[in-house]
This record gives sequence, structure tokens and C-alpha cells, in this order.
Amino acid sequence: MTQAEPVVAAQDEERPSRALSRRWDLFVLAVSLGIALLVLKQVFWPLAKGNQFYLVIFLGLTLPLVFLCYRPRGRRGDGDDPGPVDWVLAVLALLVGLYPVLPFSGGYDEFLNRVADLSTMDTVAGGILLVLVLEAARRTTGLVLPLVCLAFLAYSYYGGLLPQGWAIAHSGFDFDEIISALYNEQSGFFGVPLDVAATYIVLFAIYGAVLDASGAGKFFVDFSFALFRRSRTAPGRTAATAGFLLGTVSGSSTATTVSLGAVTWPVLREAGYPKEQAGGLLAASGIGAILSPPTLGAAAFIIAEYLETDYLTVLLWAIVPTLLYYLGIVLAVEADARRFGARSVRVDSPSAWKLLLRGGYHFLSLVIIVVFLAMDIPPFSAVVYATGVAAAFGLAARLLGTADRMTAVREWAIGLAKALAVGVRSALPVIAVCAAAGVVTSTITKSGLGQVLTTALVDLARAISSNPTVVLTLTVVFSAVAVLVLGLAVPVTASFIISWVVIGPALADLGVEPAERAMFIFYYAVLSEVTPPTALAAVAAAAITGGSVMKTMWQTWKYTLPAFLVPIAFVLTDNGSALLLQRSTMDVLWVTAVSGLGVAALAVVTGGWLFGPARWPERALCVPAAALLLYLQPVSIAIGVGFVVVAVAVHLLGKARTRETV
Repeated sequence: MTQAEPVVAAQDEERPSRALSRRWDLFVLAVSLGIALLVLKQVFWPLAKGNQFYLVIFLGLTLPLVFLCYRPRGRRGDGDDPGPVDWVLAVLALLVGLYPVLPFSGGYDEFLNRVADLSTMDTVAGGILLVLVLEAARRTTGLVLPLVCLAFLAYSYYGGLLPQGWAIAHSGFDFDEIISALYNEQSGFFGVPLDVAATYIVLFAIYGAVLDASGAGKFFVDFSFALFRRSRTAPGRTAATAGFLLGTVSGSSTATTVSLGAVTWPVLREAGYPKEQAGGLLAASGIGAILSPPTLGAAAFIIAEYLETDYLTVLLWAIVPTLLYYLGIVLAVEADARRFGARSVRVDSPSAWKLLLRGGYHFLSLVIIVVFLAMDIPPFSAVVYATGVAAAFGLAARLLGTADRMTAVREWAIGLAKALAVGVRSALPVIAVCAAAGVVTSTITKSGLGQVLTTALVDLARAISSNPTVVLTLTVVFSAVAVLVLGLAVPVTASFIISWVVIGPALADLGVEPAERAMFIFYYAVLSEVTPPTALAAVAAAAITGGSVMKTMWQTWKYTLPAFLVPIAFVLTDNGSALLLQRSTMDVLWVTAVSGLGVAALAVVTGGWLFGPARWPERALCVPAAALLLYLQPVSIAIGVGFVVVAVAVHLLGKARTRETV
């Protein structure tokens, strides 16, 4: 076990998995490998009975693994094997998960024909599956998501008992209707979230595991160190760059933060970074990994599916926001290096050019994904090809590094099999979340609750003002707060799904286009991971540096502040769509430049540095400057630029007076 793994296990947003003994670990590995092969087969040779048939089999095979790999509660030591209850739940999950395709259900076709008219056996099996899905979600992500699902189930069942004058009242559904919607319709367990998990997410998890097994993670960190060498800002720049690159391997903000911290914290400490500032930088870099192309977070795949667009388009939407996010981090790094008097640190490593010649092939598979997506090759096919390339280069590296070819091939094959299994196992929490999210989406679809909540959100804004601009602004602010609060309690994927079906329609009613509202919700769902008082990535970073948890959270918030404001710019004005490459090239350029100036103004506020230490007058002036610039309208931009000019003048005048005094 590496230095990072215990911290990841303790701090990740998914609950820590069991440390299985060798026998059961091999068993889980074998089953996971079989599922991985099924997933890969489905890409090129889909099952004849259709996609929902595949989803039934996929859930039926993966759900039992959750009960074997995740304990009911708490955390124990090594050799934490599943007990009798876990095995009973695993067998039940296998039976009821696969029930629709087994002979004693009458077969899959007959099961589908009983939609909305399930037999008693169907209802019993569906009810048991519901309980098991909620328990799987509880084991992997905690109690909040199952409680949310139970609240929606109660609303489905008891909605008819609510006063009929209430907007949220409905006729109510009996237990059979609820189970039919979950078990036999495409809005329930086998809806879009699970479909995305069983195609895109698990394949990208496998790709990340194979890429990591090929040595890409170590190469990315070494390459980042070599890029910046010995300047005093090099340690901070290295952390940001390595975090971005490592995100393509881990797919988890917390895992990226910890893996990054295990390597770069000693360097940051030697450079003079205080514990909390270093932790904030590490957490911000980890979060940036799942906000950035070419992989993004799991919710990005759901965006593509919900909007019925290709994944490459979603990647393109993320380009400018990613540049602005890292611009904010770079400016904060530059300010911190000067405020703390950071020192240059000598790191023994080959030159970046030598490393690129030796291990640059690790970038090739990432390039292949983007190129193949541009060629209209489906993302699940593109990622399989990229996985093959990563595996092939891993084999070539082993063969070139030894004279014993047979041993090298055998070790490579074993490593590849383990990587395929690890990819499936790492996706188990997301699979449980996506299946549980079907309870929420099914309830909202059948009851019409989404439209009621949409109306309530907009009416709240209209109760404050009748001005359309103010209504939109207030609705956007309320929506951002709602997504952040929801994200404090549930994982990013679940937060996005719930927010999309509840908040997305409210923004649509106010004229916000699909791309803008999807990316707005996506960014706030991700940013909930750095929002106090939970901020899991910051907690993990503090565990590495030994700093104060709350101070590390606030430092993380400082580094990521631009990411909280830029998504609002997506939706407030038509010009905001240029940040998602939805306008002409010239519009994209000037909007990006103005937004960059807004981010720079925010960096002065949070970093306390302009051309020297920034005092409170210039920092105060930069607050309205940033807000006005990010509104992206000509008048507000002009006023915002004026505030920036005044702030710079006040700063330079203050510096001149200081020199005269000295």
C-alpha cells in the first residue's frame, strides 16, 4: 500500500472499502475482471436483446460486489472479509438483480410485457432490489442519499394524502406502481444515470486504471517537476500542473489531492509554504482535475446523455472555464510565492525534454481520445482504443527494460488483468449512486414534482423583484446555493442528477440554454467538494500536510473562488455562452479576455498582491471590478475596467509614498 492510499481510503467521498484477505481479494478481482470483459464486449458486440437487457445484467453483477467490498459501517483493519449477512445480501442482489432475465421470471420479453401490471413475484423482487440499492448507496456514500430517496418514495406513496390545494399534491401511487416505475420502466433503476455508469463511466475508470498501471502517474509528476525546475514559484506551479495531469488517471478529486500531496508536500514545505496554504493549493489542484478536459468528472458523461450531444462537445464547453480556473490558481501561486518569501527548491530529475522522449507516449492515449471523438467515433469506443494503446505501450516499456521477455509479458498480462478489475471496482460507488438516483428521477417524472419546484424557485425570485434581469440573477444565486448545499451531503454525480431535474427546468423557464445551465449545475456540483464545512478534498489535503482542517478549507476556497463566479457568467447574459464556445471566435476571444481580467481582480482580493502587497483600498476596489467584469455586458465591463484602473492607481500611489517615507 502506498503512502497515499490510507488517506484516500479515509477521506474520499465514497466510504472506504474493505481491506480483503488475499483469498477474497482474488475472488473479487476475478469477478470484476469478468465484468470488465463483459463491458468491453458490449462496446463492439452488444447483447442482442438491447441496452436495457445489458443494464439489468450489469446491475445484477455489480451490485453484489458492493456488499462484498464495502462494510455496513465503520472502518476495521486488514483482513476485513465479508460476513454471513454480507454474503446473504450479495446473493439476494444477484438473484433479484438478474430476476428479469432469469427463466423463473418468464424471461426478459415476458417481464417487459408486464409493465405497469407486475406479478406478485415481480413486485417482491423489485421491492427487495430497492432496499438493496439503497443499502449499497448507504455503504458507499453515507446515509444522506438513501434518506433523500426515502423522502421521494414517501412523497410518491403519500402524495394523495396532502391537501389538494397544495401545489405539490398529486393522486398518489400504490406500492405496485412505484416498483413498476423503478423496476420495469426506463426512468427508474435502469434509466440514464445507470446507463451512463455502465457505458461511459466504467470504461473511463478502466482506462484510468490501465494508464496508471503503465506508470503514467509517476511520469506526470516527474514531468511537472522537470518543467519548472528551480524558480521560487516552481513548487506551486508543479502542484497545479501535476494535479491536472494526475486527474486523467484517478478521476477523483480526493484521490488526486492525496496522490499529489504525497509527492509535492515535502517540496512545498521546503519552499516555505505554510501547511494550510499548501493544503489549499493541493485541494484546488485536485478539484481542477475533474473540472478539466479530456476526462472531466463522471457527471460530464451524464450531461452528454441528457442533452443528447456528443462527449467531445462537452469537452469543448469546458476548455475556457478550465483556462480561467487555472489562471486563478497560477495568479494565487505567484502572489503566495512573493507574500511568503518562497524559496527555490532543487529537485533531482532529468530535464523535461529527456523525460518527454522517454515517457511522452503516456500522453498519446489522451490525444487518441480527443482525435477519435473529433472523428465522430463514439466515446465508449474511443476510450477502449485509448486503453489498448496505453496497455500496448506499457508492454513495450516492459520489454525494452528487460532481457527476460517471457517474464515481462507474464507480468504485463497480470498487471493488465488487475487494472481491468480495479477499474470496475473503483466504479462501484458511482454505480450504486446512479442506481439510487433512479428513485429520484422516477418520482419526479411520474409526479410532476419537478415543474412544481421550478415554479416555486422562480416565484421566490419574482416575489423580490419584477425586473427580468433581477429575477434571473436571484434565481441563479438561489440555484447555486441549492446545488452547493445539496453537494455537501451527496456525491457529485448524485448532486448533479438531482439538481438537473429540479433546478435545470427553472433556469430553462427563464431562457437559459441547455449547455449553459448544464455546465452551471455541473461546476457547482463539483465545487461543493471544496465548500466548508465538509470540503472533502481540503480535509484530505490537511491530512497530508498536518495543517488545520478549517484553515485549509478556507485557503482552498480562496484558490477556487474564480470557479465559483465564472459559472454564474455562463447564465446571466447572452455573452456568457461565449465562455462555452457557443459564439463566434471574436466573441470567444474578447469574452475570455474580459473574464481573465475579472479573475485577476479576484486574485488581488484573495491573494493580497498586485505589484506588491495590496492594501485594503485596492482590494476593496477589485471586488466590484470582478463582479462587473464577469457580468459581460459592455456598460458593466467599462465600469469594471474603471474600478481596476483606479485600484492600480491607488496601489502605485501607495507604493510611491512608501518609498518616499523610506
